[in-house]
Amino acid sequence: MVRRTVDNPELVEGMPEEIAKLLANQGRLDEAQFLAVTEGTNWLVEFTDGYIEVLTMPTLTHQRIVRFLFQLFWNFVSARNLGEVIFVGLRVRLRPGQIREPDIVFMSKENAHRAGEEVWEGADLVVEVVSKDDKSRRRDHVQKRQDYADGGIPEYWIVDPQEQQITVLKLSGQSYRLHGQWSGEEVATSALLKGFQVQVKKVFEAAKKSS
Repeated sequence: MVRRTVDNPELVEGMPEEIAKLLANQGRLDEAQFLAVTEGTNWLVEFTDGYIEVLTMPTLTHQRIVRFLFQLFWNFVSARNLGEVIFVGLRVRLRPGQIREPDIVFMSKENAHRAGEEVWEGADLVVEVVSKDDKSRRRDHVQKRQDYADGGIPEYWIVDPQEQQITVLKLSGQSYRLHGQWSGEEVATSALLKGFQVQVKKVFEAAKKSS
């Protein structure tokens, strides 16, 4: 998903005044201010150590992929009573001072106490669908890989429409190791959710379909 920082909040058409004020105080914000001001807003924003990033609206292709994968994860998890799966818009605190909004988030039943009404304390699995601009690609492939590892997220899926590839990373100690990387008619699997699998080709075909 594409994200941007804004030096001049007046340039962002339609931005709520409260968020514009936050942007004017970049680097001097605390988490409580961020949560209070952005509560109930339809704008997608993330927070790291006093700075917020405003998310641009996702493309149709992006949302179709998220929808397809969410349905697969939800069907698998709910049928086995494994926990909760939520799509983009849910805040996940990785550590004090850092909040992200992954495209898809899974929390196991055993960790349900960490699933707060407004903010989840970590997660067991996250999915990011990569946007095509260079900044977003670096963020999802490099920065988010570090952030989610530091946050102790056991599994991270990187779904890359440009490369037509799915990468699944498994936490080992304090960093990720490659569980698998698949493309075409190959089948991507989860290390955490035993038995969960999806043919990569079908994921990207879903981006072209309305249903």
